[in-house]
Amino acid sequence: MNAPIKVQSFLANVPLFKELAPDELDRIAAFTRQVRASRSEILFHRGDEPKGFHIIVFGQVKLAFVSAHGDEKVVDILGPGQSFGEAVMFMERPHVVTAQALADSLLLHIQREAVFDELERDPRFARRMIAGLSLRLHHLIGDLEANSMRSGTQRIIGYLLHACSPSSAQDGGIEVTLPAAKGVVASRLNLTLEHFSRILHELAAAGLIEVRGRSVHIRDVDRLRGFDP
Repeated sequence: MNAPIKVQSFLANVPLFKELAPDELDRIAAFTRQVRASRSEILFHRGDEPKGFHIIVFGQVKLAFVSAHGDEKVVDILGPGQSFGEAVMFMERPHVVTAQALADSLLLHIQREAVFDELERDPRFARRMIAGLSLRLHHLIGDLEANSMRSGTQRIIGYLLHACSPSSAQDGGIEVTLPAAKGVVASRLNLTLEHFSRILHELAAAGLIEVRGRSVHIRDVDRLRGFDP
């Protein structure tokens, strides 16, 4: 893996911390440790007591839990700059998901003492922390709405359209790389792998996409957006 990073410099570019003064960043950094995780390594299990929260420097992390029937449900797939674990840290309750690295990753673990101290010192920091948690709640509500009100095909189309960007356009289409194995993405969308694969095949048969492993080529974004399954 890469060499250690300058913690203060990284934190200064994270939205949660970017308005802090150098001495404030130094205080946070003093309670921060770098965590290196190999692919498939567990960062914490559901039921573990939280001692802080994580921010991803590079790599990818899956948040998931296992249902009573033994099936894994992926709650989120997170990448660089994203954080996780704040809510249970504040609630002082055990983790409700298991966090696992999907790729070789580097994370920062910030101890809760540093966060609580900064909350008492700076009301602006408290507002940013609340804003971050509010965005996460909004994201989860959006997921619940999508899973309840939209078909599997609509969920996959929405996911692909959200993941694509104009800068990835090639030969009149757009290339999207799935962030994880199809089974993981399927679970994230509350679908079985079989259902997920069948919908991709149907979209490909309709001439809307081409699938090559984890790479999905969207031939025409407007046609895909307007597709009525």
